[in-house]
Formats: sequence, structure tokens, C-alpha cells
Amino acid sequence: MTHLATRPPRRPLTHGAVTCPRPVPGAALRLFLFHHAGGSHLLYQGWEREFPADWEVCLLDAPGRGRLADTPFIDDCDELVAFFATELRPWTDRPFAFFGHSMGSLVAYELTRRLEAEERPLPLWLGMSSCGAPQPDRDRGTQKGRHLFTDDELRDWLRSVGGTPDALLDDEAAWSLFGPRFRNDFALVDTWRPAARTEPLPTPVSAFGGDDDPVVGRERLAAWAGRTEHFLGLNMFDGGHFYLAGRRRAVARRITAAVAAARRASGHAGTTPDPCAMLGTS
Repeated sequence: MTHLATRPPRRPLTHGAVTCPRPVPGAALRLFLFHHAGGSHLLYQGWEREFPADWEVCLLDAPGRGRLADTPFIDDCDELVAFFATELRPWTDRPFAFFGHSMGSLVAYELTRRLEAEERPLPLWLGMSSCGAPQPDRDRGTQKGRHLFTDDELRDWLRSVGGTPDALLDDEAAWSLFGPRFRNDFALVDTWRPAARTEPLPTPVSAFGGDDDPVVGRERLAAWAGRTEHFLGLNMFDGGHFYLAGRRRAVARRITAAVAAARRASGHAGTTPDPCAMLGTS
């Protein structure tokens, strides 16, 4: 009896800030996923299984998380964007797209603006999740930054938004490890000042959010239309700030459809099938 040799599973590829759980030689597209404040690439664990087989999904870690746990935090948006601009340089040799959740959206947006300013290749699509469009004229002077909250205030705020296990918030040893990470990232978000005047990005943008998000409402999500020449719409789901918990497949299908639309708009349809006909409501 003849036994057919089976190909061993391809091992994840890791390099610096990038974790690629399913390397795809000759990938038609790379999708970079940026995590939220206090998070890591583990937010997107298993997501690679929900995308087309010819996509290479790359999960990113800011310094101080994941494989970069031993490196110092970065609490300045421009510095973090510069870090990712350097880390991603070897990975942008083919069509690519960005999706960010909450703080990750802010970083992905500013990184796209930096790539444009440096005349480097741009993502063919940008997904903004649970993050409102920049508001340069917004008065932040009367609002206390979350990085200035006491520990009790910060933990109460995190409970109100969801997404953080009570076991972490209630355990002093766990909080001593993760509290500084949250405080660092909120300092980055709370002190970020968007440029007062910027031309809309040529990159198509889609917005994603939860209907019951207490942090970012539908109006602020829809305002991304003013930050791009090609707004591909607002994708709303049941849930709050972390609506994507438990909705990985539904969100991935919307991302795949949006990227397909962006590729058609740019004239680079590639080989990725158009999943729009398969989409349902969520």
C-alpha cells in the first residue's frame, strides 16, 4: 500500500514587531493588524484562518508586548509610528492593507500619512475600528486624560468599556504587570494631536464599530468619510467597544469584501475572489 507524504504545517514566521502565523509564499496581499491600547497581537489570534488562502496576515506588537515584551514602551504617537514605519519596510514589497482596532486605528492612520509624506508605497485599504476620525479643533483641555486616572479610576473605566477580564483588573499582581501598559497607551492616545489641516488620503477607508460603544459613536466613525478620497462605508455590529469579540468571521468577511472593493477601485483586482455576494447581516 502506498502512503502519500503529507506536507508538514508551515511554522509561524516572527521578525521584530511582526508575527505571521501563516506564511504564504508569493502572497497576493499582506494584511497588517494593529492592536488596541493595552493589547498585543493576541487580539487577532486565529484570524488568519478567516481570510483568503493567498493572503498573508501579519499581527503587530507595539514595544513592550508579545515578542517585544523586554523592550521599553513608547508613549508618543509619532515615535510609535516611526517604529512601525521602520519595522514594516521589508514587508511592503507587495500589495498590503491595514486594519486597526481603537488605538491601532490611530496608529494605522498616522502610519499611512507618514508613508505618503515619505513617498513610500501606501496600503491599498485602511480599516478603522472603534476609533473616531481625528478632530483637530476638539477641546481636550477640560477632559482628564485616562493616563492620569488613579488605579481605581482606570480599572473602573476599563470595566465600563469591556474587553478586559475582571481577573486581570481584580488581581493586584496581574494589574502591576498590565496597568503600566494601559497607562502608557492611554498617554499616547490622550496626548496625540492631529494635524490641523491635511488633504484626504488617496487610500480607501472603511469604518467599523459597535452599536452600543460608549467610547466612539456612529457619528464619529462616519466622520472618516472626510479623511479619504474614497470612503467605502460604515460597518456596524451588535456590541460595544470590543464588538469584534466573538465576531471574528463576520468582521473578516467585511474586511475581505472592502479590500476587494478597494482593489477594483485601484485597478488591481488580483486573484482574490469577490466575497460581496456571500455577505449577510451581523
